Amino acid sequence: MQNRTHDILAARAVHEHLDLERYPLDQPGHCQPLIERCREELARLGLCSLPGFVRTASIAGAAEELLPLVRERSFFHSRRHNIYFTDTPPGIAADHPALALQETSSRTVCDDQIAWSFVHALYEWPPLRDFLARVMGKPRLHLMEDPLARVNVMGYREGEGLGWHFDRSEFTTTLLIQASQDGGHLEYRPDLAQDDLDGVAGLLEGRDAARRTHVQRAGTLTVFKGRNTAHCVTPVVGETDRLIAVFSYFDRPGVVFSAAERLGFYGRAA
Repeated sequence: MQNRTHDILAARAVHEHLDLERYPLDQPGHCQPLIERCREELARLGLCSLPGFVRTASIAGAAEELLPLVRERSFFHSRRHNIYFTDTPPGIAADHPALALQETSSRTVCDDQIAWSFVHALYEWPPLRDFLARVMGKPRLHLMEDPLARVNVMGYREGEGLGWHFDRSEFTTTLLIQASQDGGHLEYRPDLAQDDLDGVAGLLEGRDAARRTHVQRAGTLTVFKGRNTAHCVTPVVGETDRLIAVFSYFDRPGVVFSAAERLGFYGRAA
């Protein structure tokens, strides 16, 4: 009974912050046109977005609450890496242009630090999970069970960004909490196979006409195919931090990071 009451209160809290007239995720019977639109955008652009999904006042409040946490209690991650975030893959020469080094620097707050927040409640909100499953053609999506990785809030200060990479998950869901003054844009290249070394090299050398830039406003929910969509975040310009939440859903239950992965991403294993 206590858990049921908690779920009802959490759902009410989420409802207050979302534009459910424009995006009726809580009414599955009225959501099919939106689902079809998102599927079409994913097929055509490799990405779909719901601008204004979170109301303006609500996303501004989330930024105000989370910014001190990101600035004071986040894990600062800085590294040089190739697009695969691994050591040199077997069978590829170390000097191959597909392995050109990228620069990444950002600040991460883990899910166990924001369990009280609206962002955490939105991640766990069943209508969002059901909507994403329908968009992706999945019978069901599961919350990640890793206590650190389920939801991450990433912060980027001036000069910080995310180098080109592929995600390990099939698709990626983000919520932009605060846009930077300039820079901090998502650049991506859809439908690029990871083993297409010539294609990857062309992208990194600036020779790929299919490379796209996605400029978002705070409150935008975005979904893209992370596994075969190379992407990066351009360095932030100006004094306003870029804040973005990354939601991790999977088509199977029980997904967790290893202790080594947690240490690498978050600086702690538990």
